[in-house]
Amino acid sequence: MATINFGGVDETVITRDEFPLSKAQEMLKDEVIAVIGYGVQGPGQALNMRDNGFNVIVGQRKDSPSWDRALQDGWVEGETLFSIEEAAERGTIIANLLSDAGQIALWPTIKERLTAGKTLYFSHGFGITFKEHTSIVPPADVDVILVAPKGSGTSLRRLFVSGGGLNSSFAVYQDATGHAYEKAIAMGIGVGSGYLFETDFKKEVYSDLTGERGVLMGALAGIIEAQYQVLRERGHSPSEAFNETVEELTQSLVPLVAENGMDWMFSNCSVTAQRGALDWKGRFKDATVPVLEELYDSVASGKEAERTIQRGSTPGYRKELEAELKELRESELWQTGATVRKLRSVAK
Repeated sequence: MATINFGGVDETVITRDEFPLSKAQEMLKDEVIAVIGYGVQGPGQALNMRDNGFNVIVGQRKDSPSWDRALQDGWVEGETLFSIEEAAERGTIIANLLSDAGQIALWPTIKERLTAGKTLYFSHGFGITFKEHTSIVPPADVDVILVAPKGSGTSLRRLFVSGGGLNSSFAVYQDATGHAYEKAIAMGIGVGSGYLFETDFKKEVYSDLTGERGVLMGALAGIIEAQYQVLRERGHSPSEAFNETVEELTQSLVPLVAENGMDWMFSNCSVTAQRGALDWKGRFKDATVPVLEELYDSVASGKEAERTIQRGSTPGYRKELEAELKELRESELWQTGATVRKLRSVAK
């Protein structure tokens, strides 16, 4: 473990220098890691662990698109690809990477196969934290751990293949064997994390749900729509409004901020942009903090989890969702975006 200073605050983190892959392989050499679910996180984590030399199998519903994808990725039916039930039976570490709704629906199936000494692994604290809504309560004689990559499974895989790593949090909820902590770290290294920082299941899900509804998706989408709307109402063309709102953000500024930080960005733009951004960022922060406080309280109270579960289990939800997404997709904003992306591709 290494102590790193983050903006004046010391944190203990774990890197591949302190806990190398060879140590992770030794720690898990006798384990069969059953990745249950091959949707969002499953492919990236399973493929990275396979490439890192771990004994990995996949459990997925047969004759589904995800089953077909697993076959395409080289998992072999009857050898490394099984039904969910058989994979959970065979696995000593059951990596429950199903969607939150899938975890609720299949919890009796997973629980039945959680015999003493096994490990239950998550990449999201939702099911455990909101157990009053999910009924996910693990047996007392199994380890329960978490590794949560800070990004999509696609990004996890892409960075791994390029030699990098996506940072991940890790947590131990239940240590029945006395080795849960080391298992969690080994799994974090195995899935290809850049560095690992410790959290707990509750903090992971609170930050995750707040982030998804806030800066990462909800707030981002909302402020993009707002700026595009204002520019269009003031007479700017769709192309100009989109490029000034989305294209420059995603193709130029965000990559530079990721590489160098916002302070660098402020130091490397025109005085006009610099002064304006510094003068207005406080206004946006002041306007946004109350909304984020309300959002966090809604997450912490369980209201967001309850709403998600209720909506997701409503008959006809898929049709309602498709209608919402269709409206988004067919809006002038994102139709313009589709055209801009095509033109960008042609330009390349």
